[in-house]
Amino acid sequence: MAEEKVVPSSHDVSPGVPPPLPPLPPLPASDLDTKAVILVSPLAALPPPSSSADVHPPTSSPAVGSLSGRKRRRRKKQFPEMVPTARLRTLRPPSTRSSSVIYSEKLIDEMIQMQINDSGPVRRGRGRPPSSSLRLARELDVEALTASAVGFPVDSLTEEEIEANVVPVLGGASQANYIVVRNHIIARWRSNPSMWITEAHSMEAIRSEHRVLVSAAYSFLLEHGFINFGLAPSIIAAPPKRLPTLPAPSVLIVGAGLAGLGAARHLLSFGFKVAIFEGRRRPGGRVYTKKMESSSTTPAVVAAADLGGSVLTGINGNPFGVLARQLGFPLHKIRDLCPLYLPDGRPVDTDIDKSLEKAFNQLLEKVCKFRHAIIDELKCMDASLGTALESFRKAYGIADSLEERMLLDWHLANLEYANAAPLSDLSMDHWDQDDPYEMGGDHCFIPGGNGRFIRALAEGIPIFYGRTVNRIQYGCDGVMVYAGGQIFRGDMALCTVPLGVLKKECIEFVPELPQEKQDAIKRLGFGLLNKVLMLFPHVFWDGELDTFGHLTEDSSNRGEFFLFYSYSSVAGGPLLVALVAGEAATKFERTSAQENVERVLEVIREIFLPKGIKVPKPLQVICTRWGSDKFTYGSYSYVAIGSSGDDYDILAESVGNGRVFFAGEATNRRYPATMHGALLSGFREAANIARAARKRSIFPVMNVVDVKEDMSNLDNFFQTPDLSFGNFSVLYDPCSTGPDSISLVRVGIDNGSPFLYCLIPKKNVLEMAEIDGNDNRLNMFYQCFGTKLVASNDLGSVGESFVSRIRAARTTDIKT
Repeated sequence: MAEEKVVPSSHDVSPGVPPPLPPLPPLPASDLDTKAVILVSPLAALPPPSSSADVHPPTSSPAVGSLSGRKRRRRKKQFPEMVPTARLRTLRPPSTRSSSVIYSEKLIDEMIQMQINDSGPVRRGRGRPPSSSLRLARELDVEALTASAVGFPVDSLTEEEIEANVVPVLGGASQANYIVVRNHIIARWRSNPSMWITEAHSMEAIRSEHRVLVSAAYSFLLEHGFINFGLAPSIIAAPPKRLPTLPAPSVLIVGAGLAGLGAARHLLSFGFKVAIFEGRRRPGGRVYTKKMESSSTTPAVVAAADLGGSVLTGINGNPFGVLARQLGFPLHKIRDLCPLYLPDGRPVDTDIDKSLEKAFNQLLEKVCKFRHAIIDELKCMDASLGTALESFRKAYGIADSLEERMLLDWHLANLEYANAAPLSDLSMDHWDQDDPYEMGGDHCFIPGGNGRFIRALAEGIPIFYGRTVNRIQYGCDGVMVYAGGQIFRGDMALCTVPLGVLKKECIEFVPELPQEKQDAIKRLGFGLLNKVLMLFPHVFWDGELDTFGHLTEDSSNRGEFFLFYSYSSVAGGPLLVALVAGEAATKFERTSAQENVERVLEVIREIFLPKGIKVPKPLQVICTRWGSDKFTYGSYSYVAIGSSGDDYDILAESVGNGRVFFAGEATNRRYPATMHGALLSGFREAANIARAARKRSIFPVMNVVDVKEDMSNLDNFFQTPDLSFGNFSVLYDPCSTGPDSISLVRVGIDNGSPFLYCLIPKKNVLEMAEIDGNDNRLNMFYQCFGTKLVASNDLGSVGESFVSRIRAARTTDIKT
């Protein structure tokens, strides 16, 4: 019996100035790794809507129930406080279309020909086409809706835009015009995300007086990965957007999951040097597609099984929608029909099902009203969501009969599945804090599995597999990552390990992480969801369904095999997956794989034998055990009692004055517990790292380099000179390669010791190299170049600056 440790699928699912950090200790030469090969490939990062042509339409089925009500139950809230724009109207979706429509390039071209008079927002085009103001408003709404799907508020700036100073003054006409420009650029690129959009393209439909706004919006969107990201050939072939810092900063990334891969691609597009250290022997982390097959049958039965993340939760604005379009991957819409079966195999009565589902949603509403009523009175109070729901259930007499109680338990199990945690562990106050940002649109599968995304994202990225990181040391002058018995040094580090690994303190941080971050790690929950993946010789269930559910009389075990996913339409073979959520997921890992398989087959027989359908013996079965996986210790994050959305933000904060950064789904307040949340967090941190590097190049850290120590250890750099001849060794300036660039020359006196030094142009060094004999070269020094040889401490400020540049270039393990 094959057993795998896997990840569940994603579902709807400054008080003071810190003291200066000390410099890092010198890195032993024996610890250097010279095998890293950096391939520069441009890529940025973030969201998309997907073409309706890419989605398989649902197949007609008996009206046995709807899965639309079986997604995560959420109460919609207003966006948190943003900076509003007084002059920009609130945009509304057209009444005749859903916001999930993909707008054609032709429609976008028509839209950008519209103009507004000088008193209004940005004018488009040079003349006014014959159209009404209502048409104009609707077309501007289309662009705003596209930007909204990506995550932008329709009438205000995001916090990131405010920090980037995209407008000189908040509010007023300038901000209103900027928002229109920003929405236009997003919508135009998303109409054809396989092409690279330039700033000049963005200006084509906008009047020249708004060039500054276009430049600000384009730069922000490009750096933060809202445009020109992905895997299309034109995107990959684009030249890197280099920062004005030389040499290129180096970033060590811990973890080759979606966050790490997304960040690496974005950083490479900026011209950074990057290396990823991954403890597993594969990329993807909690996203893993495994080939299941049986050679005992003729022909062989094969299926692609997503052991980890499997569902694209909401395709509108989802970056995986863009990647799917660029790569030509079709999308399979998960069909809404989801019949439920009683323990004896009878289908649940449709009327009772609808009634209980309504009652369940009403319970959630009552809990929400209750918490809002007391939140001002008891600001420090939090309680278990499960306790609150049970209290209201008893108070209102809901689900008194056995069948009603089983149905309610099924809905509760579904909620536990969405959060990867028992309801008794969820915060009543904040469990649904990410509601305002939930991506709309259909939930979809990728035929062939999400491993197709992973392979494409990992291609060309320098990844060191089998390197488990156990220590990250950071100081004012860089970072050191300890992995697989080796030490790697870089300018910055990005930690993308799952929250479960941070909770287990598998990685030592030196210095320790700030207490605030340690407390957030402890407060946030990291839950568990497991799967049983079964490959059968043929499909014996209804192939027209993507899901069906099973009820149990045991409330304490309500999450055991409560929901089944049929992957036969997307996996390439008869694959059926059973989910285990809540308390049952923990019990599942304490039970042997054989017992779990026998139990799930018993449940399947309870459903199908009463229908006269014989359940065949599975050809292969995989049981996941995420809680036991040393690279995850769980499945995905949730808001535990006493925690809140603020803890996601705290986890996302960098430490060490911009030396160590953090990404992953547990650092994404808007999209936690999702695949796209992990990917977007990588894009976010790549932008933050670029900003930190830019700031450091403009305002270099003072007193971070011990110049005296550098000068005394100068001979260490000459162990690997750029050029040597006779008693002469040469180091070139790493920041300049021209013939007039400065070179540091070391000359050995009396058979090589002691050494004297001088700084001369590179072209003079090359001339000297052509001369035979050390004496002739020394004569050229004095007579032709007029140069004196001095001790290392007498090279002056120019020499100190040169040595600092050498040090910065040489003390990293990532080689260009």
